[in-house]
Amino acid sequence: MVVMAKEHLLKALGKNVRYDGRKLQEYRAITLKYDISKSAEGSASVKIGDTEVLVGVKLAVETPYPDTPNKGNLMVNAELRPLSSPKFEPGPPGDQAIELARVVDRGIREAKAIDVKKLCIKEGEKVWGVIIDICSLNDDGNLFDAAALGTIAALKNARFPKVDEKFIIDYGVRTDKGLPLVTEPVAITVVKIGDKLIVDPLPDEEGMIDARLTVAVTEHNEICALQKGGEMPLSVEEISDMVALALEKAHELRKKL
Repeated sequence: MVVMAKEHLLKALGKNVRYDGRKLQEYRAITLKYDISKSAEGSASVKIGDTEVLVGVKLAVETPYPDTPNKGNLMVNAELRPLSSPKFEPGPPGDQAIELARVVDRGIREAKAIDVKKLCIKEGEKVWGVIIDICSLNDDGNLFDAAALGTIAALKNARFPKVDEKFIIDYGVRTDKGLPLVTEPVAITVVKIGDKLIVDPLPDEEGMIDARLTVAVTEHNEICALQKGGEMPLSVEEISDMVALALEKAHELRKKL
């Protein structure tokens, strides 16, 4: 049954058409909204087609990690809610949620998107911690790109809360000071099915991929992170083609910021 379904999909892709009528390398409509939560220091929602994610940023005064005493802390969490898909279950994060958080985290870290040295309050004692929470509202495919775009938007929207001389935080008051963002990476996921490359996959397409490559790209067209998925290997030529497509599509997503 799965083989027949994949053959049918490949036949459609061979005609440069997908189940929802899009071309192979065409995104669904993308909607981005800033400042959707008054309880977070920064927030955003992203819809790609019917896929929707919420991203919130919390800022806290923390102890720095021992190996980075003069740098702020960064943590990314992802929660795939059962209400967003029947394949998600309540409880601790599963493999898909862990991978989603890691892909988003890697794109931010490797791009050095935040100047973490400017988050240091007192070396070895106090730094600002940036906690990013990603929550799925509806999974209709391509959570990676939606979550990565929402994360950058939420970081742009974030403002420091008011603190006193003892660094006690008043979360009821947001200042005008934003995070020290240096660059704004976006993620493009390119999927290989048979010999075809597509972007923004639907759930049926995600279930039949041979390989997947998520590419994090800065506004300067610098590739800062890659994440391979799927069971089939990729040749150097295939990786090159997928990266070239990701670089092309990154401009489309960046316009939404």
